[in-house]
Amino acid sequence: DTPITTSLSGNVGVLHELESEENLDWVLTSGPNPPYMVILESRLFTRSIMMKLKEGSGRVAGVVVVAPNTNPPEGFSPHTACPNDNSGVYTENYDPTLAHCNATVWNPLGNGLAYEEFDFPIFSVKDDNDTRVIRQCYQDHNRRVNGSNPQFPLCAMQLRSSMSAVTNTATCKRRNDINFSLTPDRVCDELGDFNIWASSRPMNTTTKGHKEFESVVIAAARMDSRSFFFDIAPGAESTASGIVTLLAAAHALRRATQEAPPNRTILYTFFQGETFDYIGSSRMVYDMENNQFPLDLDNIHSVLEVGLHSDSKLWLHSDPVSRKNSSVKEEVEKLVNGLKSASAGLNVSVDEPDVSQPLPPSSFQRFLLARPIPGVVIGNYRSSFTNRYYESMYDNAEYLNVSYPENMTSEEQLEHFPETVKTLTEVATLVARALYVQAGGNETQLANITADPQIVNQMLYSFLVRANNSWLQQLVPTDFTNHLADRPTNFYVGVIQYFSEPTTLVQYMLANMTGSVVNVTQEDCQKQREDKDDDQSKHLYTYMWVQGAAPPNSTEREGFCVRSTVHRSIAVSPAFELHEYTTSNYSTWTESVWKPITGRIFLVASHDLEMLTLGVGITVLLTSLVLTYVISSKADILFSSGREPTSATY
Repeated sequence: DTPITTSLSGNVGVLHELESEENLDWVLTSGPNPPYMVILESRLFTRSIMMKLKEGSGRVAGVVVVAPNTNPPEGFSPHTACPNDNSGVYTENYDPTLAHCNATVWNPLGNGLAYEEFDFPIFSVKDDNDTRVIRQCYQDHNRRVNGSNPQFPLCAMQLRSSMSAVTNTATCKRRNDINFSLTPDRVCDELGDFNIWASSRPMNTTTKGHKEFESVVIAAARMDSRSFFFDIAPGAESTASGIVTLLAAAHALRRATQEAPPNRTILYTFFQGETFDYIGSSRMVYDMENNQFPLDLDNIHSVLEVGLHSDSKLWLHSDPVSRKNSSVKEEVEKLVNGLKSASAGLNVSVDEPDVSQPLPPSSFQRFLLARPIPGVVIGNYRSSFTNRYYESMYDNAEYLNVSYPENMTSEEQLEHFPETVKTLTEVATLVARALYVQAGGNETQLANITADPQIVNQMLYSFLVRANNSWLQQLVPTDFTNHLADRPTNFYVGVIQYFSEPTTLVQYMLANMTGSVVNVTQEDCQKQREDKDDDQSKHLYTYMWVQGAAPPNSTEREGFCVRSTVHRSIAVSPAFELHEYTTSNYSTWTESVWKPITGRIFLVASHDLEMLTLGVGITVLLTSLVLTYVISSKADILFSSGREPTSATY
């Protein structure tokens, strides 16, 4: 829990637009009217400036960052230089020489800003009409003219984002457990959601633990990202590229795995919460170890993880420590050779870095913490990320060069293939073919395994441009349509109590990529059966009724039932099940409960005028009280009236 909160009534400060780092002196020392609400362009949202504002936080009421329309060319990453440093496999106990990124700094541009604690709120606003009003208010009332100080009234701003949690996870969880009322208030919630997984052949999900004669190859990708601001996590390369590639590979394998099933089962797995110390993968490993998952670790043959990538030059990363085991080394070499062979005829090149180099940050590390397992992580980097915007709001469609001509409609954009689509299609084909061979499939089938660029484009468009499009509308139930947004997907994991956008999208996409349409009624489909006497299929399959498309010259959609092996499993850190809130073995990230976020601008008078107004008000109040007392005490005299004599004449 990294607090950035306001007081209950909100933080108020005089507006000041920061024009350069040298201009900080006005905010921190010389400005006569602190505290200040600082407005700054994204180019000034740097660690250097933010740490100076933090040190002078007594004069800073808050910061407003104006989100840019284009990405900064120099790069920006608020994550650390060594992501998930304390939760991966490389510790002093595993190999001290590889711990804490001693051998490789994966994110050299990481400034760690997202992990700093600030005493003031930091908001992001779009560069739109509202922002122009704020700036105009500053220009009209607060801007210095010819070196002279601005005169009252001054333009001020109030930011309100009051959070309930304090100190750390252990403290807020303890306060959650203090129940003095029938409806106790929560002060924080654990981060988490659900993992999504599907198997290439049906698997009984009601029986947990080890399955005899079952061997699986895990094909993994992560579903979450983050930036400094919780509601802007586009994760284009760090997340969306891996999701799209693995979904497209699963789609390419659907026919081959049905017509010529390989010896082993392929388990398509999408982990949630990996940005925050591997929440999803650590929970799946924990469940496998404790017989709470339909498989256990003995059933895992190998792992192929699709990491961040967006170009055709790929590097195959493996773990040098587990490769000291001869059987692990042999399987890793088979997997690497399979990937190299699968690249033949494709516009993709694959290579290995130095075998002594450790794994990059990856979900696979949590499996290695449990036991030596053969595996490879695919990425477009050799020894450090090429992504200049790792885990930031700039890791977006622009960075992946996913753009469309302005005069195109949404329907036309779904048919337009940016260059990135072609690259991801080639990588998806490579992954699909390598998975098929790794699972024991016949290499004669490889020519029939090819990813569909149309599918890749539609998925990439749905994640990076807008989910509310005609293609995705066909794949979801009617009641979910309202959740499809006209904006890029926010890949922030959130808390388990609330709807997660990427998890649900991946669930429906994976079902449609790997499943089949069955001829059953909507009622039977929603009751997880193929007819009224069927009570077994629900243990093997998941049934989803989706709204489908409308036929030509009709507005009524023709829904259908999709049968698939797609399932959800909980992605909440085992630390919360074990009530070990200070453990270093698992993620302990929580999110504070907060009040609605608001902001407003207004004019504020000088302190002297405010005091004068207060003094006049108090004087008027005291005078009125004295007059009221006097009038009340003399009321019988002041308001008495004598009766006129009856003989009076006029």
